[in-house]
Amino acid sequence: MRRAVCPGTFDPVTNGHLDVVRRASLLFDEVVVAAGVNSAKSGLFTLEERLEMLREVVADLGNVTVDSFGGLVVDYCTSIGAVAMVKGLRGPGDYEYELPMAHMNSRMSPVETVFLATDPAYSFVSSSLMKVVLGNGGQADGLLPPAVVDRVKARYAELAEGGQG
Repeated sequence: MRRAVCPGTFDPVTNGHLDVVRRASLLFDEVVVAAGVNSAKSGLFTLEERLEMLREVVADLGNVTVDSFGGLVVDYCTSIGAVAMVKGLRGPGDYEYELPMAHMNSRMSPVETVFLATDPAYSFVSSSLMKVVLGNGGQADGLLPPAVVDRVKARYAELAEGGQG
């Protein structure tokens, strides 16, 4: 059984993330989409909300499960017996950011880092950008799963009602 991990914060999950997960699911026997806990980041959604959204959007992929992790992703991969972590690359900036981490990870464990080039249709999409767009009343149709768009819009409406948005 060849298990891979697709790590990220997924705040929120985008269609770019899903493209990478779907393609990874064709390459590995099992794929674990692992949402990281990053206490340095203040997210739009709680960990439980992110896990719920992830489970919903990967439900049609029979060999994909959802989990969370804290600490180093390479340690998490080792703890669950993953042979690889899969990262999507949108462009050269992602590669420059991810390559040193891949090198460090290879020093710490035998877990391989596999890079998948993002579908060009999603090459500009990031969770941060989608939050800015939707938080300011813009449209993200086709860039986020519809249920996720609804949840992001609802969250911003909640924040606005509370005087925080």
